[in-house]
Amino acid sequence: MAQSPEFSVVVPVHNESGNVESLISEIHRALDGRAFEMIFVDDASSDDTRARLVELKARFPMLRVVGHRSNAGQSRAIRSGILAARAPVIGTLDGDGQNDPADLPDLYRQLTRADAPHTLQMVMGRRTKRKDTAWKRFGSRFANNIRKRMLKDDCDDAGCGVKALRRDAYLHLPYFDHMHRYMPALMRAEGFDVEYRDVNHRERGSGKSNYTNFGRLADALSDLRGVMWLIRRRRNPGGMDEL
Repeated sequence: MAQSPEFSVVVPVHNESGNVESLISEIHRALDGRAFEMIFVDDASSDDTRARLVELKARFPMLRVVGHRSNAGQSRAIRSGILAARAPVIGTLDGDGQNDPADLPDLYRQLTRADAPHTLQMVMGRRTKRKDTAWKRFGSRFANNIRKRMLKDDCDDAGCGVKALRRDAYLHLPYFDHMHRYMPALMRAEGFDVEYRDVNHRERGSGKSNYTNFGRLADALSDLRGVMWLIRRRRNPGGMDEL
C-alpha cells in the first residue's frame, strides 16, 4: 500500500481454513475507504489455512500473512501481529468468524474521538447476545466473575476478541501466554484507561473451537495468580520527562 495505514487489523488463526476468506471479505467491506491493513497470523495450522491466506493476497493487497514456525498460542499470535503492524491503532478479531468486523469502525471512532481522555488506550467489545452453547456461556460467566472480583478490572467479558487499542500502549504490557484474557487489568495497571462497547456476536462459521471450559478454567486459575503478582509488583513513576 502506498499510503501508510491508520488502522491495522490483527487476526490470529489456527486451523481456520473454512473461515478466512469470508472474514477477510467482511473486514474489507467494513473498512473500505480507510487506510488500513489486515495481518492474519497463522499459528502453525495443520490444515491448509496458510495456503488459503497466501492465495487471498492476490485479491486483497492490504492483506499481510505472518506464519509461526511452531504453534505458540493465541496471545503470541496477537503479539506477532501487533509487532508486525505499521499503524498506530490496532484492531483485533478472533479468527473463527464469531466477532463481527462491522463493529471495528465504531470501536476505532470511540478510541480516537477528539474528546477522549489522553489516558484512553483501549476500547474493548462486550458481547451482549452470545451465540455459544449454554455450557460455554456458563463457563465464561464463572471465569469472568472470579477474574472481575479478584482483579477489580470492571470488565464483564474478558474473552471478547474484538478490540481497538493503541499499539504503543500494548507494547508497554508484560507478555505471557494467555495475556489477551487480562488486557483490561494490565492496561489499567499501567495507568491507562479502558472503555467498553456492546458488540455483535455470531455463530462459528466452520471448524471447531480450540478450547474447552475445563482447559480454560485450569489455565485461568494459574494465570490469575500471576497477574495479581504482576500488578502488586508494579511501580508507577507517574510519567517521565526528558530534561
